[in-house]
Amino acid sequence: MADESTNAELEGDNATSPEAGSDEASTEQSEAVENVEVVGSAEVETIESLKAQIADLEAKLVGQSEDVLRAQAEMQNVRRRTENEISNARKFALERFVGDLLPVVDSLERGLDAVPSEEVEGEQAKALREGASLTLKMLLEVLEKFNVQRLDPEGEPFDPQFHEAMSMLENADAEPNSVLSVLQKGYTLNGRLVRAAMVVVSKAPA
Repeated sequence: MADESTNAELEGDNATSPEAGSDEASTEQSEAVENVEVVGSAEVETIESLKAQIADLEAKLVGQSEDVLRAQAEMQNVRRRTENEISNARKFALERFVGDLLPVVDSLERGLDAVPSEEVEGEQAKALREGASLTLKMLLEVLEKFNVQRLDPEGEPFDPQFHEAMSMLENADAEPNSVLSVLQKGYTLNGRLVRAAMVVVSKAPA
């Protein structure tokens, strides 16, 4: 009887009530859910952080790409300006020299105009005139070789970009605002004006 009583007490102590087992299972499940939630929250935060880093890197890459494009465009502009400056320097390097040479051309032309060939008497005088005429011809050919063009606009419309009006005369036979006569020829170098032509311009009679 004593042994049976002892066994019953032991069995009573070792046995767990249904309510106690249920509480323990619920606690373990709650702890597991909390652990999953913590891990999930950490993963979400890590993903968001990575997305933010990627977005930041993409923005920096775009900015750097724009900087590179701007630098390339600026380099192209500098190269283009330099090429234009070099080209202009080559084209117009003779501009001052041509300007200094034009009075010589003017003097030869005035000398030849002052003494028409039919009025020249004597072989020596004729030879001198022919020499001056040949010198003028060669000089003009050399100027033309270096793209120096004469402006002799008699009978042409007046162009203020290339002509300088010295006076205006009424003329019923000429178109108004046209060049009646050229007092001094003009010259251009590669299309750029070196000296304007001095002209007399017509106007309609009053």
